[in-house]
Amino acid sequence: MAQHNDLGKKGEQLAVEFLIKKGYEIVERNYTYKKAEVDIIAQLKNTLAIIEVKTRSTSNFGNPQDFVKPKQIQNLVKAVDEYINSNNLEVEVRFDIIAIINKEGHFSIEHLEDAFYHF
Repeated sequence: MAQHNDLGKKGEQLAVEFLIKKGYEIVERNYTYKKAEVDIIAQLKNTLAIIEVKTRSTSNFGNPQDFVKPKQIQNLVKAVDEYINSNNLEVEVRFDIIAIINKEGHFSIEHLEDAFYHF
């Protein structure tokens, strides 16, 4: 596996552990619908948090959250709409980004709630 794939998998696992510590229940990981992949679907009380994880080895080229593009957001919204409808869920939905940067072997984690779209 390529090194950037390893970093991405490590970032997703760190994000899951981070969310669990904050009291979230992990509902799904790597949910796919058509062209979209939702990294993490987590629930906290009556809120379904749709989590996009962005992991970078450095912030020299910008913050990880800056790499979420409008087309990706559109695809995520469609995927989540399908997920909610197919599971007959009655929940509030929030789109979050967890930005992770590897700084000399230490990972900094920033959780941006309600980052780009709100139902």
